[in-house]
Amino acid sequence: MILLRKILFPFAILYGLITSIRNYLYDKGILKSYSFDIPIIAVGNLSVGGTGKTPQIEYLIRLLSPTYKVATLSRGYKRKSEGFVLADAHANAALLGDEPFQYYKKFPEIQVAVDVDRKNGIEQLLSQSSKPEVILLDDAYQHRKVKAGFYILLTAYDDLFCDDFMLPTGNLRESRSGAKRANMIIVTKCPSNISELAQEEIRTKLMRFLVPRNDNTKVVFFSFVDYDDTVYNDNESLHVDKLKSKEKVLLAGIAKPKPFFEYLQSGDDELMKFPDHHHFTESDILTIKSQAVDKIIVTTEKDFVRLDAEILKKQLFYLPIKSKFVNEQAVFDKTILNYVGTCSRNR
Repeated sequence: MILLRKILFPFAILYGLITSIRNYLYDKGILKSYSFDIPIIAVGNLSVGGTGKTPQIEYLIRLLSPTYKVATLSRGYKRKSEGFVLADAHANAALLGDEPFQYYKKFPEIQVAVDVDRKNGIEQLLSQSSKPEVILLDDAYQHRKVKAGFYILLTAYDDLFCDDFMLPTGNLRESRSGAKRANMIIVTKCPSNISELAQEEIRTKLMRFLVPRNDNTKVVFFSFVDYDDTVYNDNESLHVDKLKSKEKVLLAGIAKPKPFFEYLQSGDDELMKFPDHHHFTESDILTIKSQAVDKIIVTTEKDFVRLDAEILKKQLFYLPIKSKFVNEQAVFDKTILNYVGTCSRNR
């Protein structure tokens, strides 16, 4: 695989050139970007998959929804519908995609919408009788047709964008210089005990890609994945300590499942890996059931929303996760709340 990526290096150069020209045309106004009179926060990355966008969006929902009417807008990756869809009582993972459906189930007080065309999606949200006061754009860093008011760029601790290269040789969707559009960077999936020295070394590497600021505002933050100590389904819960003593099947269809498996695995547990955002077929379900006779099945939240209608609910559980900041959480919260508050007052 590594050799193949090296062989494809000329295509990475070509791909980088194409994305750079596209960004140049947007930067110079030759291709039009649209702004809206509402606070819009875009969360995304420069690399493909696995940076923790979903828990970061959920963090923002928890931060903002007590004060503001919040809406999320995603493209709805691998959904079976088309165009603009606003989640309602008939929504499911096939209609919205797994991540938006997860938002809808966990946060019924917010609006959850999907649309590949983010401009149209925002216009549709703003045409509703109950208009949102803040819109969170999920995985929209490269969607230049809309100009968000605030950009949060995510990069994983073990796969920093500054150490990566363009597709297909590396994992970058666009050049590292694209980081200059970010208002802040969050280094995700850090060890919870990462040292101040290690943070400063990473911060120094990342800061050279950002536009210099005239103030002392923090622009690089560090977060980690906090796993719940309990697994759940629609009817009951089970503490992880008790779960580890049971024979079980651990199932994941996410980009980087290793930490999930390591957190729960014990003894001779069966591990079942599927591609990210995998749509489970009838054959998949039969295979899972055959592996899980008289066993508990534990999966991720994203997989649970695609599987809970397919497998006996007494047998299937999910493990919730949250994004937590290593430090400076209050500074992050204040920065976001100040942006939204200022933008709202100036409307």
